[in-house]
Amino acid sequence: MSIAIAMSGGVDSSVAAALLAKDNSVAPSGSSPEVVGLTMQLWNQRRLPQLLGEEAGGDGRASGRCCSLDDVYDARAVASFLNIPYYVINLEKQFEASVVRPFVEGYLAGETPIPCSLCNTEIKFAQFLTTARQIGAERIATGHYARIRRDDKTGRFQLLRGVDRTKDQAYFLFGLTQEQLAFTDFPLGEMTKQEVRAIARSRKLPVAEKPDSQEICFVPTGSYRQFIDAYLAEQQRPSQVSTGEVVSTDGNVLGEHQGIQNFTVGQRKGLGMAVGEPLYVISLDPAKNRVVVGEDRDLFRSRFHVRDVNWIRPVAEGDALDALVKIRHNHSGSTARVEARAGSEAFVEFTEPQRAITPGQAAVFYDGDEVVGGGWISQIL
Repeated sequence: MSIAIAMSGGVDSSVAAALLAKDNSVAPSGSSPEVVGLTMQLWNQRRLPQLLGEEAGGDGRASGRCCSLDDVYDARAVASFLNIPYYVINLEKQFEASVVRPFVEGYLAGETPIPCSLCNTEIKFAQFLTTARQIGAERIATGHYARIRRDDKTGRFQLLRGVDRTKDQAYFLFGLTQEQLAFTDFPLGEMTKQEVRAIARSRKLPVAEKPDSQEICFVPTGSYRQFIDAYLAEQQRPSQVSTGEVVSTDGNVLGEHQGIQNFTVGQRKGLGMAVGEPLYVISLDPAKNRVVVGEDRDLFRSRFHVRDVNWIRPVAEGDALDALVKIRHNHSGSTARVEARAGSEAFVEFTEPQRAITPGQAAVFYDGDEVVGGGWISQIL
């Protein structure tokens, strides 16, 4: 049996590859699987060079984030160390179309996109699985901290949170289909990060001490505003800087902003005004080009609409279920009623109001450790 492992050059995917190269449990008849390492080249880190200079807060290199040239070098070194075949596949066009452009358009529309979920759904599984099959691989694997389990009663596959809750990545994987789950392995799902580091050190992997990547791979300075401005300029699109009103929750004009793409729900700093009390961004109104601000208590809401829902567990239109719902990766989750509607839509109502429900972020529904489904927050009700 052959299995293609997605290698990012980090310690997690490297340990996953090392485990698969010697793990008999995923291969029939006790034989080790043929493991092939694949790195997805997603973004040219030398693109938009104005973001890499010191004036933009960069150092001329895209360090500290995944998918850099250094990461490709590290992945190749690990594959050589493990003595497994290794290839780099170029998915830059697909990544730009499916992740980067929606990211930019989302911010311009007053949303706060989460590109990692789009990347997992559209690139790291859909495109990766297709490519893996083209080279003859029967299964794929990644270094995600999540688990897959087959329900013997229904024959369907379940997506479960990783054992290490501090590193759990199931939130970003809510878009996976049954076909993708059926052909995927997560070797690290039952492990903690500390255990993974220990394995890397014990096996003397070249990346054993490499720090984890922290930032979005295509935003080298960490500034979304700088990236959007540079990307629009490269695309020869007119500047999207459009001044508008900053208003209170009761409609009083308090000041002026320089573009709603510079704000996100819950933001406090950078509002450009002082009124004697802390103010937060409560909502963005792209139709009127307004930023609505208010007190912290105004951020708490209960009900919202979700679009493009992917149900991993079958849920019929009109069904309602009680679930734990997370509205951000670092949100602990809260109990809510989820109503499935036609057209891959849902309405969610929390038992207790939650702070800063943000359009563009993912809402993921859980039953214990199982991810029931998830979608994109589109409207706060």
